[in-house]
Amino acid sequence: MTTFGFLLILLVIGFWFDTQWTYTVALTLCKRLCMELRLQLLDDTVALTCIRLKRNAHGRLTFQRTYTFEVTEQGGNSRRTGTLLIRGKVLEMVELPGYLRRTISPV
Repeated sequence: MTTFGFLLILLVIGFWFDTQWTYTVALTLCKRLCMELRLQLLDDTVALTCIRLKRNAHGRLTFQRTYTFEVTEQGGNSRRTGTLLIRGKVLEMVELPGYLRRTISPV
């Protein structure tokens, strides 16, 4: 195996671990938000809908991940879709129409 191949495998593994960590953070934030607003997080999950390369506040390229999730009022039948935007390790935005306007970092 060449050095390039080994480095490529390490990069893919690092990206995967970073994505898993960000997913866990997004899920934890959604659960906390739902608890505070007395909502139910449907399916107890968030979905990764977009990954982009964006510059952070220091000008470095980082991954910006967009997650969506669905909530409902306790015992209600109407679903609402929310959005989380995480750039690198920083929560950039939370949006939940009808309950919360856009909240820009720091949250």
